[in-house]
Amino acid sequence: MTLSFRPGDSFAHRLDPRSKLAFQVAFAAAAFARTTPRGLLALTVLVAVVLAVAGLSARETLTEYRFVLPFLVAGPVLETLTLGAPWIRPAEAAKPALASYRVLLVLFVSAAYLRTTPVRESRAAIQWLVPGRAGNLLGLGVGFVFRFLPVLQADLRRIRDASAARLGDQRSLVARMRLVGVAGVARALARADRFSLALRARCFAWNPTLPPLSTSRVDVPVLAASVALVGWAVA
Repeated sequence: MTLSFRPGDSFAHRLDPRSKLAFQVAFAAAAFARTTPRGLLALTVLVAVVLAVAGLSARETLTEYRFVLPFLVAGPVLETLTLGAPWIRPAEAAKPALASYRVLLVLFVSAAYLRTTPVRESRAAIQWLVPGRAGNLLGLGVGFVFRFLPVLQADLRRIRDASAARLGDQRSLVARMRLVGVAGVARALARADRFSLALRARCFAWNPTLPPLSTSRVDVPVLAASVALVGWAVA
């Protein structure tokens, strides 16, 4: 599994991308405004619903975000450490832990969006929201990132597997990180060169024909939930 679009017929697949973007923004606002145990518990239930309607499991999503987890854990751990006695204060980890969990919930909602929304529809939604050349540039950048990131993830996975097949996993952690990092950067630069050549060969244009967007009855509950989240955040 990679964080990219996969065709399907789930409820989330049938939603307009603008409704899903509005829900993401509203959810993030509520998560940052209600970073309390009770608030995050309510948002956790909502995330479970989001993953269900998108056809995703929490385990799969956590596997995809495993590279982020060490950073989310490091915050609370470092906050507990002090330069003098008593050296460790567990109570200080409460707020950073809630903040890290808040970020994880937002990432889960983003994963549902990425899995159920084609890149072209995301670009069309962004260019609808931001008109003019600025919208074209922003939509173009988002489209490139959505298409390029899964390719880079796959490259890093192949580099790591090839290194392990050659007993690279028996090297020190620093040596493995240097090997994968250098090879990954080299592969990314090569991919970028080929990508640029492919754009020129296809007569890249700033104003391609994008898919039409239209809301329907299935978007109503999502938009209502977005309004409710914003109201809860500002109340």
